[in-house]
Amino acid sequence: MKAATECLLRTNPARPRTRLPIRNSSFESSYQFRNASVRRRGPSDPPSKLPKSVRDSPISSSRRGVWAPKTRLAVGAIFLGSLIYSMLASPLQSVPERTEAPSIADLDNRRKRESGVTSNSPMRLRMESFIKEQQELFVRELEKVDGGKFGRDTWRRPAGGEGTSCVLQDGRVFEKAGVNTSVVYGTLPRPAIAKMRVNHKALDPDIDSLEFFAAGLSMVLHPQNPMAPTVHLNYRYFETMDKNGEDKAWWFGGGTDLTPSYLFEEDVIHFHRTIKEACDKHDRRYYPRFKEWCDKYFFIPHRGETRGVGGIFFDDLDEEEKDREELFSFVQHLLRAFLPSYLPIIEKRKDMSYGPREKEWQQVRRGRYVEFNLVHDRGTSFGLNTPGARVESILMSLPLTARWMYMHEPEKGSKEERLVGVLKKPVEWI
Repeated sequence: MKAATECLLRTNPARPRTRLPIRNSSFESSYQFRNASVRRRGPSDPPSKLPKSVRDSPISSSRRGVWAPKTRLAVGAIFLGSLIYSMLASPLQSVPERTEAPSIADLDNRRKRESGVTSNSPMRLRMESFIKEQQELFVRELEKVDGGKFGRDTWRRPAGGEGTSCVLQDGRVFEKAGVNTSVVYGTLPRPAIAKMRVNHKALDPDIDSLEFFAAGLSMVLHPQNPMAPTVHLNYRYFETMDKNGEDKAWWFGGGTDLTPSYLFEEDVIHFHRTIKEACDKHDRRYYPRFKEWCDKYFFIPHRGETRGVGGIFFDDLDEEEKDREELFSFVQHLLRAFLPSYLPIIEKRKDMSYGPREKEWQQVRRGRYVEFNLVHDRGTSFGLNTPGARVESILMSLPLTARWMYMHEPEKGSKEERLVGVLKKPVEWI
């Protein structure tokens, strides 16, 4: 580059500048202004074609002889450009472009664009696809019940992942209803890995961090009518991976449970029976085992009662339980069992009559619901402590309204007291 510059300079040696006589400053300004509108002409242009005021100017006559140096400058510039191009195009001068390796989320997005999601796709993509399908189905069917429309809020995480929160508030049937999907890619720090090894020995305790993937569908429905029960559902898949996206450990979790303010035994029996039928397709031990787990999990220690009348709950089901395909099929059957388990109940109770007393009791019971979710629920705690988590989606499960009354106790022999009796001592419904 230096030699090229020197070559260019040699083609344009410095020349002594001729001091031009300037008659007065006003003439020079007038000339410069007028000359700006005159077409540039070469030395071959006859002077007669120039305007007389310019032709007679000493400035004009002296400038007509400066064409050759400009030519040499142009030739030098072309030479310099050619030399620079040659230097840049030379393999010896090329610098390889530095790019970061694509993330696992990037690789998964490429797989989905190029091949779609099939039975041969990684489990994380199959679970993601299935929960999104179920979300669409649930929203359509619940809109038929309520008559209103869910609002949709779609979000993306910079580190990888996305989600859609579908929420209906102040509807005709549902005071608040939320159906959320979330897909999260991230990195587990060493303390989190150590904690997870309690239930997953396959995790390497000597690594400082580990890639993870989590996908889940969660739903909570809080009806307007106190006679209609609140219902909760959540099914999820968790996976840890190496840098290439190969899974290292995986597990499924989830469950569904019913939380009435007023007890209708036939409703609870129908709900539990539908779930049991789905469980029995895979293992007849599942329902009693996961029903007991649900009663223990949704217990509010400071109140000495369960949140509701139960359902099923399980977590950390991995290869020690059954193979991954079997557990995925199990979760699929449970999700497909939700609408048959709940829609007949809401259709039966949504238009029942009630008064201020029943509404007040519903608000008190919703206060218990809030207490459990914010103090004891592991899913809420995990979500709120995940960097970059979306708080609005996590707290979607909370009711729109609730009530805390000081030293409130239900009347003896009342329907409200009957419910509390069941909550303090869980029942085997089927």
